[in-house]
Amino acid sequence: MTTHTEAEIASQPSCWRRAVANVPADALPRPGERVAVVGCGTSWFIAMAYATLRERAGLGETDAFAASEFPHGRAYDRVLALTRSGTTTEVLELLDRTTLRATAITADPNTPIMTAADDVIVIDYADEASVVQTRFATTQLALLRASLGEDLTQAIADAEEAVGAVLPAELVDAEQFSFLGTGWSVGLAQEAGLKMREASRSWTEAYPAMEYRHGPISIAGPGRVTWMLGQAPEGLREQVEATGGTFFETALDPMAELIRAQRVAVARAFAKGLNPDEPMHLTRSVILSS
Repeated sequence: MTTHTEAEIASQPSCWRRAVANVPADALPRPGERVAVVGCGTSWFIAMAYATLRERAGLGETDAFAASEFPHGRAYDRVLALTRSGTTTEVLELLDRTTLRATAITADPNTPIMTAADDVIVIDYADEASVVQTRFATTQLALLRASLGEDLTQAIADAEEAVGAVLPAELVDAEQFSFLGTGWSVGLAQEAGLKMREASRSWTEAYPAMEYRHGPISIAGPGRVTWMLGQAPEGLREQVEATGGTFFETALDPMAELIRAQRVAVARAFAKGLNPDEPMHLTRSVILSS
């Protein structure tokens, strides 16, 4: 029987197509605005990726924060809040406190976020039954990338490949993972590590690729995987392989490569007798009592 998580992972290419075909005209940050992007957990990592991409596109200074760490009092033109559930306490408290114009992206139109933000973008077709967030995260990033003028045709083709590819045994059976990224894919590396921890309780870490040699490479070795999302710095593969560790890198778009990591997380969950739909100690939304 297919789990919710498996079905939601497999649906990502179609969700991305729908997202890039329906980019809102007015609700998202405008060129030149100074923007703070906030979220919790997965949404924070997606915020990191978008912030880097927006600045790289020359559309304005963009910072990413965990909602609980937002620097109130700093000057921004807009807050962009990412929240699948629309009920996360830290996000709602931030929006209640700030006087800045706020846009939110959510999956559920029947939640408090609808009145907490000035503008709301609902992508309910990417909502999920699983506690583990997969397609909503990547679909909102696909929408945000398209809003920056990116052509995601190749990324979607890469996603189709990632959904159907055979998973290498050395990934499913590995003892430990270090996920690496550069630029916008640093956030995706963090998200890949989180997915592996959530779904399969695996030992994972994540770093900017150039920082990996400044200490973390000491953990590399036989049975352990260093997994690059995007293009690796020159010489890094050779250094990792010299430790006896596995260096994994493909030419896929980093967002599509994240799909492979999601699938490995599910495969490892099954191997451990875990249910990826309901990871231990987690709920769909973190709602804190007052």
